Amino acid sequence: MSRKAAVVALTALAPISWGSTYFVTTEFLPPDRPLFTGLMRALPAGLLLLALTRKLPKGAWWWKAAVLGALNIGAFFPLLFLAAYRLPGGLAAVVGSAGPLFVVGLAALVLGDRPTLRSLLTAVAAAFGVSLVVLKAGAAFDLVGVGAGLLSALSMSAGVVLTKRWGRPEGVGALALTGWQLTAGGLVILPLALAIEGALPALTGTHMAGYAYLALGNTAVSYFLWFRGIERLGASSATLLGPLSPITAAVIGWAALGQALGPVQVLGMVIAFGATVAGQLTPRTAAPAPAPTGKVFGFSERNGQEVSMDLEVSGMRR
Repeated sequence: MSRKAAVVALTALAPISWGSTYFVTTEFLPPDRPLFTGLMRALPAGLLLLALTRKLPKGAWWWKAAVLGALNIGAFFPLLFLAAYRLPGGLAAVVGSAGPLFVVGLAALVLGDRPTLRSLLTAVAAAFGVSLVVLKAGAAFDLVGVGAGLLSALSMSAGVVLTKRWGRPEGVGALALTGWQLTAGGLVILPLALAIEGALPALTGTHMAGYAYLALGNTAVSYFLWFRGIERLGASSATLLGPLSPITAAVIGWAALGQALGPVQVLGMVIAFGATVAGQLTPRTAAPAPAPTGKVFGFSERNGQEVSMDLEVSGMRR
């Protein structure tokens, strides 16, 4: 396996893990507590990573970590859950699949990555495949829910692009940077959860097991792999791994919850997965023509920084 393939495979574990969030939320957690669930995902995981790495931001990285945490976690989680509660799960996922297109546009503005026809077609194909997987006939349209879904996708996309632009400070690993963002995002959610949802619910052993999984595997480990992947693959290539989340959610729903999975859903999976794979391919560039003197100049291929794309698809209750 090549080095890039290994990075892609590890990064893909993040959206695959996020695809299990809906199952864990509905089967293991108390109902109607989206903000508390977001808080329990982010803050304990962030504090744990801070304790493990023992590194705090310095200088400008205090506000940069706060911005990244607010975009990737603090704003994203509440908006995502608001969309999920006001829209059918399938429609929420389709709205969230606009994320790759947002990444392409923001990457052009912030990173100077010019979008290509290939990257746009890949993003559209991924969104179309996701819609076939999760969108059901008669899905209700709710303006607030659609707006929240679009804003959640835009928030995460902006965080992805800024994560790539700013990188991380010298001597600070991806694990520490992940801890900064999760802690900052959790602190954004904390007052919202207390103000809107009130006192903490009574928790059973099943609830605690569900929250432990979300905080550790589904958040701490997954977001570490995600931010590491953005750094190494580029914002656009990493984000096109997002459709793996609704695909995983659909497979878990079929296998564990007995949900129907017909030919249309299978076709959507094939299209979305194909777009995901296409987003990781590095196009080859042609060698320059020989110089008039007859000398041949060598060339190197691009490192895959071309804009392709992704999603935190959102139907994936991350």
